[in-house]
Amino acid sequence: MDRNSPKLVTVFGGSGFLGTNLAQALARKGHRVRLAVRRPDLAHDARMLGNVGQIVPIQANVRNEASVVRAVAGADIVINLVGVGSQAGAQTFQNVHVAGAAAIARAAKAAGASALVHVSALGVDRASEVSAYAASKLAGEGAVLDAFPEAVILRPSLMFGQGDGFFNLMGTLARLFPVMPLIGGDTRFQPVYVGDVSEAIVAAAEGAVKTGRVYELGGPDTETHRDLLSRILRETGRKRPLLPLSAGVAKLLALPFAILPIKPLITADQVELLGVDNVVSDLAVKEKRTLAAFGITPTGMDKILPQYMWRFRKHGQFDRPDGESDSGSVAA
Repeated sequence: MDRNSPKLVTVFGGSGFLGTNLAQALARKGHRVRLAVRRPDLAHDARMLGNVGQIVPIQANVRNEASVVRAVAGADIVINLVGVGSQAGAQTFQNVHVAGAAAIARAAKAAGASALVHVSALGVDRASEVSAYAASKLAGEGAVLDAFPEAVILRPSLMFGQGDGFFNLMGTLARLFPVMPLIGGDTRFQPVYVGDVSEAIVAAAEGAVKTGRVYELGGPDTETHRDLLSRILRETGRKRPLLPLSAGVAKLLALPFAILPIKPLITADQVELLGVDNVVSDLAVKEKRTLAAFGITPTGMDKILPQYMWRFRKHGQFDRPDGESDSGSVAA
């Protein structure tokens, strides 16, 4: 069968930031998309990302193997985007990143899927000794390859784009608070555009790269955490001093979030992650296990961030550098 012919693709975790971008990319290629999510009722808007009936949300929970098996039944391609940044109840790193990933891989193999793409995170190999999140992600990669040796593992860096988690959150903090907390100021990041990651996933799903390998996806710009916060302040037109926090102090501040019944702003585990560089390794570059393997030229932040970060300026679109106001004022 032609690798580019339309196929049925099951995407686990397809209602989030990356998932909605990926669903559009798959739909543009003509594929039928089955979004396997815990709450299909919250993913109905995804139907509008393709033609009528092309994208269909269904119920599945990676902690319930029977629902995973149902979700992959008849699928030509299976893609796993599921991940949690913090643990709550049964949604533990072990249950989601390891056992859940293994269940998906087993089900994909049993269903006869021609391809499995598993999305992990950049730097989990370097951070696995200090972070439970990273350790579980790394173990999940191993579990996937054990069950489905021909799987393609993708490790994207911090992703940016309309609706992202990091830049929008920092923009909100810049708008609300008089200072910007800075943890791990010298830690390096290589943010990657969500559209480039989606293209890479589609290419991997269609058999465009070697299988059974781990690919590291980073953008063209490598910046420290301090540089990224400074960039966000420029984009939002805000003057906010950066307040450096040691790892110890940051963990103390994270303690209350551990007992509150809300999604934490930051956890002690994430503090540890902020101390480890999040960049594409020299070995991945040497072995061509980067976006270059997919024929993708990485998109820079300068091109994308101004398209949506203007909303955090004092006067919104009227403070846009390229918009209706050219006053160039900086919000206090």
